[in-house]
Amino acid sequence: MRIGMVGTGYVGLVSGTCFAEFGMDVVCIDKDESKIARLKAGQIPIFEPGLDALVEKQVKAGRLSFSTDIRDGVKGCDAVFIAVGTPPRRDDGHADLSFVYQAAREIAECMEGYTVVVNKSTVPVGTAREVARIIREARPDGDFDVCSNPEFLREGAAINDFMRPDRVVIGVESERARAVMRELYRPLYLNETPVFFTTPESSELIKYASNAFLATKITFINEIADLCEKAGANVQDVARAMGMDNRIGSKFLHAGPGYGGSCFPKDTLALSQTGRKLGAPQTIVETVVAVNESRQKDMARRIVEACGGDVKGRRIGILGVSFKPQTDDVRDSPALVIIPILQEMGATIAAFDPEAMEEAGKKLSNVEWCKDAYQVAEGSDVLVIVTEWNEFRSLNLGRIGESMKSRVLVDLRNIYKFHEVEPHGFHYVSIGRERLVPGRSPLRKVS
Repeated sequence: MRIGMVGTGYVGLVSGTCFAEFGMDVVCIDKDESKIARLKAGQIPIFEPGLDALVEKQVKAGRLSFSTDIRDGVKGCDAVFIAVGTPPRRDDGHADLSFVYQAAREIAECMEGYTVVVNKSTVPVGTAREVARIIREARPDGDFDVCSNPEFLREGAAINDFMRPDRVVIGVESERARAVMRELYRPLYLNETPVFFTTPESSELIKYASNAFLATKITFINEIADLCEKAGANVQDVARAMGMDNRIGSKFLHAGPGYGGSCFPKDTLALSQTGRKLGAPQTIVETVVAVNESRQKDMARRIVEACGGDVKGRRIGILGVSFKPQTDDVRDSPALVIIPILQEMGATIAAFDPEAMEEAGKKLSNVEWCKDAYQVAEGSDVLVIVTEWNEFRSLNLGRIGESMKSRVLVDLRNIYKFHEVEPHGFHYVSIGRERLVPGRSPLRKVS
């Protein structure tokens, strides 16, 4: 089968490459000439473990190619995927579908023979029908179907998620399109992966509902962490026991600085807007959005408290600026909220991230970018772990402490324990498990 993948961002590039691994003939199409030139030269524009090797393998096998010519890319395809961005609109937060609709118009002009047009982009309910209307308007004689096939790829584990998914969701109405989609995912049938067929509207909502629920779970445990600090409880114990209940599960019950990334922030916002538009307000999700925004700002306050209430003239070391480990994605990363607040209060910032410094440098200014965690620590008044990269889990704390101006460690990911840190003389601040001292706040000021 021949597949056209319109859009070579995170979803399009990973999905196209994995379909090629399934044995399909895939053309990844993008208007960005520099991006296509880099891909043709074997340069991957995003960091995703294992993707560079898989792209190289499929290009050499002749199953994966890249083009800026949508006409050449779409011609003769059995299925054309729309995998373009759907960022939130600035005025109302609703998903911006202009790139999706433009792709639909261009696909309509290039289709040859029966074609299944697949929405892979995350889009609000009703988008598949609107895409079908746009294509029909442009090509009244077109022989096509439109279906919804949302992605559920985790950055940092995307290849495995595509090859071994929990489920594949396909929103389709015609048997003809169903047969094409079934053939595309046939390799997963052999592994007995559940392939769930439903209506386009249900498929579109499944994606948003899934992400909103996970974001809610994160926000819930973050609020429980606040309660634990006040009550003298340990949020990790609470979360571990909760997760043992198979009705709840242990995933996404890790207290921290709030969610970020390319999906949860925009998808929760878009679902809220869709609910308002259709007269079915998503009150829980709206609250999650508000609480998460407040959460990220509150992390800056915690750092200030750890410094004795004032960071003016202080050097603050930041470890991790990506929104999660194993990615260079900084979209809606807590670090992008925390760092500017600290700078506004007079702090100087030194930071290190294994992969995301180049991307973060486009968003942040006046940051000293360092070669590793130890350079960040040199002369710092406080060291803050924002992203839980594995290399931050086994730092030489003795060496770190000796190079710092004062030994203050703020661990926003709870990757250390008190008994590991305190012997090295650190004042240690974590999330939801602060040691209570009689008569003093859990967030103790240090002189």
